[in-house]
Amino acid sequence: MLDRHVIDPSSAEKLEETVRYRYLSRDELVDALDPTPDQNVVDLGSGTGFYTRDIAPYVGTLHALDLQPEMHEHMRAAGLPDNVRQVTAGVADMPFADAALDAAYSTMTFHEFVDDDALAELQRVLRPNARLVVVDWSADGEGERGPPLDGRYGPDEAAAELESAGFTVESVRDRLETLFVTAKSP
Repeated sequence: MLDRHVIDPSSAEKLEETVRYRYLSRDELVDALDPTPDQNVVDLGSGTGFYTRDIAPYVGTLHALDLQPEMHEHMRAAGLPDNVRQVTAGVADMPFADAALDAAYSTMTFHEFVDDDALAELQRVLRPNARLVVVDWSADGEGERGPPLDGRYGPDEAAAELESAGFTVESVRDRLETLFVTAKSP
């Protein structure tokens, strides 16, 4: 298992820097997620809500899931859209009913939570054939931002983790510093 790299809440302001769009634009995320206005979606490791605020206008309810209550405080200070529900929990312990969610996405957090328990829980809460979008720092990157290279997955490795958990991988891309995987739940 890789070392977990979790953001120190005292440096949360870094999560609001628009340079993040260099690694994943709002339009790329919206396009990959392909949301509808009635969907119930979860942002896995929402942090300060940088991408949460980008996706919220396109879905019915967006659950901003994060382990750190301090991140939720930062999100509220930046402005919480009406359809966003903050959830303080880990991916392995989500407080949702079976098949309650229509889609899920993770932006730069896959390396923090991926293990058998988290992927099984994600499978449990997603309805069958639900979309999952994973964009994370790639082990094939230069390491100019994000966690150390040895704390990252490569694109094929991330896809293999999802496939071994029963997800159907639709696309795998290696990009500037990041990997981009889309999949469907079983």
